[in-house]
Amino acid sequence: MGTMVTTKKITTFRLSEELLERLKVLAKKENRSLNNFVEYTLMEIAYNEPNEETIAAMKEAESGVELETLDVDNFRSYVKSL
Repeated sequence: MGTMVTTKKITTFRLSEELLERLKVLAKKENRSLNNFVEYTLMEIAYNEPNEETIAAMKEAESGVELETLDVDNFRSYVKSL
């Protein structure tokens, strides 16, 4: 398995103290450094854009068109049969 070398550049951002504290808490929950958590989060946003099919499905779900009613009893029977 090959290794990819990434050049990193030091960058400064101004963040509110409240946001910075929240990011620290979230990073700690995931056992990440603050830098790693922020970089990972930004990469998720920057590189995980949904494709056209996913966007269409999201719009369909948000519109509420063609929604089916879930028959809970039928669903429970199905789950029990598994």
